[in-house]
Order: sequence, then structure tokens, then C-alpha cells
Amino acid sequence: MLDRGLNGLRMYPVPADVRKLMYVVKKAQGVDITRIFCGLNDVRNIIPSIEYANQAGMIPQATLCITFSPVHTVEYYSDMADKLIEAGAKEICLKDMAGIGRPGMLGRLTKNIKDKHPEIIIQYHGHNGPGLSMASILEVCNNGADIIDVAMEPLSWGKVHPDVISVQAMLKDEGFDVPEINMKAYMKARALTQEFIDDFLGFFMDPSNKITSSLLLSCGLPGGMMGSMMADLKGVHSGINMILKSKGEAELSIDDLLVMLFDEVEYIWPKLGYPPLVTPFSQYVKNIALMNLMSMVKGEGRWTMIDNHAWNMILGKDGRLPGKLDDEIIQLAKDKGYEFTDVNPQDNYPNQLDEYIKEMEEKGWDRGEDDEELFELAMHDRQYRDYMSGVAKKRFEDELADAKDKDMVKMGFSIEDVKNLKRAKAEPITSPASGRLIWEVDVVAQSMPPQIGQQFNPNDTFAYITTLWNTFDKIEANFKGRIIEVCANQGDVVQKGDVLAYIERD
Repeated sequence: MLDRGLNGLRMYPVPADVRKLMYVVKKAQGVDITRIFCGLNDVRNIIPSIEYANQAGMIPQATLCITFSPVHTVEYYSDMADKLIEAGAKEICLKDMAGIGRPGMLGRLTKNIKDKHPEIIIQYHGHNGPGLSMASILEVCNNGADIIDVAMEPLSWGKVHPDVISVQAMLKDEGFDVPEINMKAYMKARALTQEFIDDFLGFFMDPSNKITSSLLLSCGLPGGMMGSMMADLKGVHSGINMILKSKGEAELSIDDLLVMLFDEVEYIWPKLGYPPLVTPFSQYVKNIALMNLMSMVKGEGRWTMIDNHAWNMILGKDGRLPGKLDDEIIQLAKDKGYEFTDVNPQDNYPNQLDEYIKEMEEKGWDRGEDDEELFELAMHDRQYRDYMSGVAKKRFEDELADAKDKDMVKMGFSIEDVKNLKRAKAEPITSPASGRLIWEVDVVAQSMPPQIGQQFNPNDTFAYITTLWNTFDKIEANFKGRIIEVCANQGDVVQKGDVLAYIERD
């Protein structure tokens, strides 16, 4: 299990009572090892989880978030490891989330920890983004690392981990005792992984995730966030070009914008105190850089748009920054009337479980076995409420359908081609008579057309037809399935046999 320390399993801080419940629930569900990290490497955020894990009978693997900067030295990380082991950590993970840790430094760090704590298991987790991972793996193994995180095709390489087959071959040749790979099982898992990529996951993966790029060495952004970052860039791309065009300046390609963003991250990172670029702080730094680019394109200065989460990082509410804030940032905070703090970060976020228990009782929701439903609500309250209402499922189905359509258009199909292909797998619902179409979804929202993805059961009212003889004929669904296309508008005059919508049967 991955535990983001103060943030638990989410992107923003979690109350202590919810963090503690997480360990009770996850142990009951069968989790035995928890990898605990703080994006700021503040041990105050990690140590409580070490205690919760030990109390729950789990193995706490305390984590050092690896990056490359003047403050992130072997001595810095060795001191951090000493404190975490003293607090009860049984294992240490070197989390090289962006893959920018230099192989030599990682080897020296591994040796430092092993020489002082030979009983501690060391695990290396290094992404392949800028291409240093294989060298780093060899260095940490030659200096005493016990476990290496790897990936497998079709997800390996690119911004992810090196492939298990390549890592095994390298280490085996070096004389290490490594397990054999069950190739039959590997190929089966490979096929299953490709199947769910083809089915839905691949539609949400940016193609650049499969590419190794040395440009990542300068900005230090982790491979895990590259997909969301590319989506952000595409979202602002047209807006930036509109501004440039209005000023008579040359437009930018996505690649131009990407390099500019990398350069801006490299520029602002030291000024923000060198927070390790890992979730959620990598997103905060990236967001500030992106907003700076937008401001500068408009002819404004930097730092005009910093969200509250990023300010919490800057002000110390989420923990201590590894480096010193730039005087410019300190003055900006003072100008806004903000105050810096160095209190224990957990003290900024009071307990909330009683509020969530009360909500579940009022709504009649079951707390679940070992309070697992209570935990899900407390950890991800908005998502849980959307799940219980059905909003989340509908949102996912709509986003997937839209992503599939866009992917087909990229492949050269026209919009009409996409519609025809979808219709080939569906069934038409036709009008039983000529007249004016009146849609109805339910009693509350009368006369509204059905939504894409909406489910119908036999005998549900699908629509009404008002005929020339002033009859009001009800059309029953007579099927169990979901809407994939609506072909007629409210109030349209339709002929008998006209297609009103297409459905996919369940």
C-alpha cells in the first residue's frame, strides 16, 4: 500500500483519526506492507504512519523521496533514514519518482544505510523517464539493495519502470541471486494488461508516456504525472495561441509549450524551496509554472495565480520545505498578509470521523465490514458521494465514450463514420407512429431527452408520440440497455419507423 503520509491516499491532508482508521481497514483487507512517504521528506508526516502500521501488525516501509538538487545530498537522506529507522521503520524505500537520482549518489546512499543498519531491507523504486534507471538499479544492487521495483510490457519503459526481463538479465549476469521468470505467466499477464488497455485504460493514456526523454533531467517532473500534464497543456494551448495571435506574435506548438513549461519549472523550483517533485507537490509546482506561462504570455508578471494548496506548501502548513524560500516568495506572502508556520502539520487538520459517521447514519449508509465504507467516505468524500448516487459511473461511461470517439477521429474516421460504427453494435429504437415526439426521462424531469449512457429496463417509459388524432401514445422501452445516441429532438415531427435513438443491450 502506498501511503502519502499527511495526505493518506489522496492529494490533500487527512485528519489523524482517518489516517489511523486506514491502517485498521487495510490490514483487515489483507495489506501487509505499507510504503509511507512525505512529498516534502518531513519525517513528522511519516512517523505517525510508522506507528499506525506497527500497531496494526503491518510492516512500515519508510520512504526517501529522491531528487537532484544542492540540498538533496547523501548526508541529507542518510540522516532522514536514521530518524525513520529509529521511529520503527523496518524497511527503507528509495523512491526515485522522476528517475533523476544520479546512479553514483544512489549507490553511495544505499551503502551508507546498509553499513549502519545491515538488518534493514532497502527497496529501490525508480522510474525510467530520463533513462538513468538501469544504471541506478545496478549501482544500488552493487551496494546492498535487496528489492527492485520493475514493470512489465505493455506498461514498462517510457516514463514507467524498466522491464522485469531486462532487469533480471542484467542482474543475473552480474552474479546476483534473482528469481527465474515464469514466462507462461508473464505472457498471460501481459495479454490481460493489454486487454484492459484496449478496453478502456489506453484511451486515457497520453502517447508520450511511452517515450523516454532526457528533458526530464532538468525539470525533474515525475513520469507518473506526465499524462495529466499533457492534458493541461492541451487545455491551455489554444488559449495561449489566441493571445499570441491577437498580439501579432508567432503561435506555439505543443512541443514549444512543453519545453517552456520544463524551463519554467526549472526556474521556479529553487525559489519554492526545492520541494521534491512528487505527488502532490509536483502538481503544485507544475500548476504554478503553467499559470506563470499564461500570465507572461498576457504580458503580466509571475506569481499572479497560486492556488490555496500551493500556498499551504509554501507557508509550511504541509511540512518543512527542504530548501530556503526565495526572498521574492517570502515578500509576496507578506504582501498578501499570509503567515508562515512550523507547527506539526497534522495539527492544522482536526479529526473528522465523527462527522462522517453522523452523515452515514443520516443517509442510512452501511459502514461496511471493518468500517471500510466509512473509511472510503472519510478519505474520498466527494468521490464516495458521487459513487453512491451513480454520478461517478455515468461520468466514467461518458468520458470513455468521448475518448473512444476522439481516438477514432484521430485515426482518420469522420464523425459520421464513428456514428455508423457505434450504430453497428447497437439497436435502433423506432417510432411506432407518426406524430410529434415528446421525451420523458422520469416524473421529476419530464420532457427531457435521455442522456448518453442512461440505462433503461423493460416497461420503462421511453417517450411519447402525440399523433394527428390528438392521441398521446406512450412508447415503452421493451429492452434492457443503455443509450449510445439520441437521434431526435424534443418536439420533432417524426414518421412511423424513424429512428429515435440507438441502444446497446445489457
